[in-house]
Amino acid sequence: MNQPNLELSPIGNCQVSALVDTDGGFVWGCVPRVDGDPVFCSLLNGDRRDEGTWRFELEGQVSSSQHYVRNTPILVTRLEAEDGSALEIFDFAPRFERSGRMYRPVAFARIVRPVAGAPRLRVRMAPMKNYGEALAETTNGTNHVRYLLGSQAMRLTTDAPVGYILEDRGYRVESDQHFFLGPDEPFVGNIRSEVRRMEEATRKYWQHWVRGLHIPLEWQEEVIRAAISLKLCQHEETGAIVAALTTSIPEAPGSQRNWDYRYCWIRDSYYTVQALNRLGALDVLEKYLAYLRNIIDQARGGQIQPLYSVMGDPELHEFEAVSLAGYRGNGPVRIGNAAYKQVQFDCYGQIVMPTAQAFFDTRLLRMADERDFAHLEEVGEAAWAKHDKPDAGLWEFRTRQ
Repeated sequence: MNQPNLELSPIGNCQVSALVDTDGGFVWGCVPRVDGDPVFCSLLNGDRRDEGTWRFELEGQVSSSQHYVRNTPILVTRLEAEDGSALEIFDFAPRFERSGRMYRPVAFARIVRPVAGAPRLRVRMAPMKNYGEALAETTNGTNHVRYLLGSQAMRLTTDAPVGYILEDRGYRVESDQHFFLGPDEPFVGNIRSEVRRMEEATRKYWQHWVRGLHIPLEWQEEVIRAAISLKLCQHEETGAIVAALTTSIPEAPGSQRNWDYRYCWIRDSYYTVQALNRLGALDVLEKYLAYLRNIIDQARGGQIQPLYSVMGDPELHEFEAVSLAGYRGNGPVRIGNAAYKQVQFDCYGQIVMPTAQAFFDTRLLRMADERDFAHLEEVGEAAWAKHDKPDAGLWEFRTRQ
């Protein structure tokens, strides 16, 4: 098996996300949110590539190719075998409006379609728990498998043969097969029709969202793909925007400069919002402004940290996940980020600038008011009091405070 690489494609729904390799394998994915336990962690699992993964192995595979469904984060992977057989894998995290609110469950859906010959498939489903400490324990029923992940559990519902999945056995795929990994509760409805309905609704949601962007004709495909990727970095429940979907990808081989970026940096988030705002993605801005209001409210004397958790927690205690070897063996794998203790004064400006827009932009559903100004004034006073003092700088060297 080849070493892991960073040719990865994200899928997600602004609640959970996964990174998919070029063969259609889930190599990274956390639940119940982006900074949670990585149940799919083979990207950082060293030689234990069969653990912490969810992949479909085509017997005799000789090639693979990928593309996204137009203007969506729905990923299509085509696997081809030496005998001419082939299958396609459609991967997505459901996201669409239902009953007057956004449906974005802690769930992933996959559809496997035989498109040529008589492909034989082996499903390797091996989620882990406690940051790669152990494989999830399983129980199963006729059409589902439960994965016990410490304090949480997930249920895989499928119309594929459950026995083959549990025993890692290969079998011939003669019709479309559907997989839904989600909350540990009975799946309501027919798995085939419901997953297809979810795929269609998710596709329509994203294509409608893209239609609302203000994009020139030049470089449309690239700009749209970048906009979708940036939106996937927002934790919609709170509005926080994470710097990355991953932790501990090394800055350089053997450097040990492996940091957890699954948190909201005030600086990075400002530039993300600025870019999407230029495209007219007001939904991202509005939710991020709500997140900032909570950060400003809890700031003691206007003191702003460089980063916070997606839930606004100011303390991101750092530890090493010793069970994970690291990307290509480059450890350590860190959870949490001690940079929250640093002093970085540029973040004051990056609090004020997006918040200031809320006082003037009449397109916003909620504009800023006098209470917001009073809290923002405290931030401004704190910035003025520190403007001529040294700080740690934006590169977060651990030798600086």
